[in-house]
Amino acid sequence: MTAQLAAFKVPDTENEPLIAYAPGSPERAALRAALAQMEQELPFEVPVIINGEPVKTGKLAKQLIPSDHARHICTYHEADEATVARAIDGALAAKAGWEAMPWGDRAAIFLKAADLVSKKYRYKLMAATILGQGKNAWQAEIDAAAELADFFRFGVKYVEELYAQQPPRNSRGGWNRVEYRPLEGFVLAVSPFNFTAIGGNLPGTPALLGNVVLWKPSPAATYSNYIIHQILTEAGVPPGVIQFVPGPPPEVVAQAIAHREFAALHFTGSTFVFRKLWKDIATNIDNYKNYPRIVGETGGKNFHVIHKSAEIRNAVLQSVRSAFEYQGQKCSALSRLYVSASAWNSGFKDQFLVETAKIKVGPPQDFANFMGPVIGKPAFDKIIGYIQKAKDAGGEILIGGSADDSKGYFVQPTIILTKDPESVTMREEIFGPVVTVYVYDDADFDKTLDVINRTSEYASHRCHVSLLLSVQALIQATNKLRHAAGNVYYNEKCTGAVVGQQPFGGGRASGTNDKAGSIAIFYRFVSARSIKENFVGLEEFGYPSNLS
Repeated sequence: MTAQLAAFKVPDTENEPLIAYAPGSPERAALRAALAQMEQELPFEVPVIINGEPVKTGKLAKQLIPSDHARHICTYHEADEATVARAIDGALAAKAGWEAMPWGDRAAIFLKAADLVSKKYRYKLMAATILGQGKNAWQAEIDAAAELADFFRFGVKYVEELYAQQPPRNSRGGWNRVEYRPLEGFVLAVSPFNFTAIGGNLPGTPALLGNVVLWKPSPAATYSNYIIHQILTEAGVPPGVIQFVPGPPPEVVAQAIAHREFAALHFTGSTFVFRKLWKDIATNIDNYKNYPRIVGETGGKNFHVIHKSAEIRNAVLQSVRSAFEYQGQKCSALSRLYVSASAWNSGFKDQFLVETAKIKVGPPQDFANFMGPVIGKPAFDKIIGYIQKAKDAGGEILIGGSADDSKGYFVQPTIILTKDPESVTMREEIFGPVVTVYVYDDADFDKTLDVINRTSEYASHRCHVSLLLSVQALIQATNKLRHAAGNVYYNEKCTGAVVGQQPFGGGRASGTNDKAGSIAIFYRFVSARSIKENFVGLEEFGYPSNLS
């Protein structure tokens, strides 16, 4: 630990450049080599990490390879009650030293972690994401390499900006200032399977601010998340600051939120689980030292609105990408599609079906496959169940609707046409490669916006695909749907928010809308303290108004 002897300025921050992995490129060859090496070495063994040391509890679970479920990428040790207790105690013991570390040193650690992600560990981290989470090369690139590096680099920049926010005026004879303390206690980070980058961001955001963290990774992303923990350790995060505790979610999480020193929940996952955790935290409120912060990003039921003025080709291609990239397993994925009758009949329907039919589905190690497997058997069964529900309710399967789990959990890209804009697949989250289309009369555009606003409980991302010339339609939709989503995109697909460019998150049942990828998220993990320092003492206690 060093003294802070200067006001340091962090390096200029730019988004990590994306690599295309074109045929014949050295990057494609390097990624293929990393995949081949990982396949030769698996399955790996992943321990719990407590105070920087591996802990093998002997209670084992497997992270299956979703494209080949007879194999598994790793066997991991599950944290038990005694291990979680040690993790909490160790984190609290590490808190004072981490909190006192000068900001420049903490910043350097995360800047180094970003460089390790984007350089030394890029292909290994991507290979773990491709094999373990079923992403193709491009999806792994934008997630495990670029977005994770962006989270760490932009996080450093945002914390620097946060610390610089100070009272604008000082009185004579004194000095006013504000310090942004980490929360008192520990943060619980519960991360999802679908984004490796979120796995790093959920513990990384509070840790950047001097907090200590218990990190409970998703069972379906354990190995890639373990690599991230190794990267953070190599970058210099001290032992105990981020405790890595894979294990059964109900038991690990329940034990953490029951602790008196529980200070915050940083969560990404299902709406059902988040709501339950919120209730459990409320039940424990009398036990806590402070009021815990609750930050969560959950589900989505995202939509495109295709106005009669839309440029058809752009609208079709944007819809294909946002519905079927990563098998629809994104909280921002397109799930409901509202198309004007004139656009539908003048080419949108035919082109949408033709382009969707081109999608190749198979193991993501084969770079020709646009879609890979869904994450596991429960997801597979849920998606097939919703397709059947749509059929039973009179929905027409225009393409897809079939699936095969004999080797991997593969679901064909599916388009459902419904005559009921409030049918089950227009309302409920599916989290798979299924999009439901409702065709509305051109004259009912305004009414359709009202239907969109009330149909789903979610408010995550949304997109309007329409010609810029149709300014009135954009304004009309924006005003009508102001609270229907946390992100809105014009002439662009509803997926693909970029750190530092489109802060992301949603309201309603989609979460607390604290905007990851921006400075806003960092306010949630600090407790500000105002400081007034007086330089000149009083000469008497009375005021002029007291004089007779």
